[in-house]
Amino acid sequence: MDFEDTAEEAKFRADVRSWLASHAKPRHGQDSADEMEMKEDRDSLAAAKAWQAKKAESGYARITWPKEVGGHGGTAMQQVIYNQEEAKFDVASGAPFAIGLGMCIPTLMAYGSKESIGRHVKPALRGDEIWCQLFSEPAGGSDVAGLRTRAEKQGDEWVINGQKIWTSGAHYSDWGLLLTRTDPGAQKHKGLTMFYLSMKSPGVEVRPIKQASGGANFNEVFFTDVRIPDSQRLGNVGDGWKVALTTLMHERLAVGGGLGGGLDVKELLSLARTLELEDGPAIKNASVRERIADWYVRSAGLKYTTYRTMTALSRGQQPGPEASIAKVVVASKLQDISAFAMELEGETGALTGEDAPVHGAFQAGWMAAPGLRIAGGTDEILRNIIAERVLGLPPDIRVDKDLPFNALPSGR
Repeated sequence: MDFEDTAEEAKFRADVRSWLASHAKPRHGQDSADEMEMKEDRDSLAAAKAWQAKKAESGYARITWPKEVGGHGGTAMQQVIYNQEEAKFDVASGAPFAIGLGMCIPTLMAYGSKESIGRHVKPALRGDEIWCQLFSEPAGGSDVAGLRTRAEKQGDEWVINGQKIWTSGAHYSDWGLLLTRTDPGAQKHKGLTMFYLSMKSPGVEVRPIKQASGGANFNEVFFTDVRIPDSQRLGNVGDGWKVALTTLMHERLAVGGGLGGGLDVKELLSLARTLELEDGPAIKNASVRERIADWYVRSAGLKYTTYRTMTALSRGQQPGPEASIAKVVVASKLQDISAFAMELEGETGALTGEDAPVHGAFQAGWMAAPGLRIAGGTDEILRNIIAERVLGLPPDIRVDKDLPFNALPSGR
């Protein structure tokens, strides 16, 4: 593994630091609940779009994209470097653009027409237009290819009917990448076709899903006789799964490519040093120290696995399915650390906000963790990927593999 920047990478890092220092203020420490609430207000869509536009003007909005579409024309490692440096500054969150720029637009650039690329890439890069990914369905679970949303050809248009679920950001998105079934008589992976559509199209209804945490970033999306021109089809009819794999490859790299962020062992250590148990400070308790040591080892393993991905990027290589390992570890570790911290806090572990220890950070982490174990591929799906494509184990038996989709058994 390579741990040092090359001369070229070091120069790029210095340039990025200089640019960020002239456009933003450094971040100091972990935000409290009050600071997080203020940041959420400041990180409204308008503020996020303003910061995105500022990055686009300087070529930092998407480092790896070609300069002719507004990118920097740089390497994947330079994108990692920019992300590392930006995390040190107090700037508006880029979360509203993560799905569009990380997954949808790369798919559009791979399969879209010259006209569609010219129309959509730069507005997405500037933050003028936001995209969402319309894949998951209530009946499909983790099986994306089990979708039932129908697209039927009528002249030069396609008529869409069906439902998607768990669509992040659909309530503020302008466009969506939509995977549909166009041939129910074909095998389930072969009867799919990909489109993109305006989320303001007649017949599109978005319903936010209220979560236990109080957030509502996930949505149900309903399609009733929605018409899409054939010019908004991506790839050939029936090749939707091939197009979807392009999207999913970008998605898994995005969710598995970082060090996880958020709460980690250092926050738990800080809590253990200040929290008093019946026999003294929590950090002096052997059981507590053992648990912290276990999570420290897991964090170190995650860090060095991520360094391998970064090394591949620095050598111009494309990381493989091993990026799924980080996603599995990060989400479960967040849930476990948060649950243990709340247990240490005792009765106050049931509190949230400013009345809770550490301003309720562990409570918020515990509530958010289950969603992370679903988003970007469930734990079970990712473990299958690791088993089959990293460890080389035999694949699961799939009895439905060669059957037409409309012949598959389904619930009443």
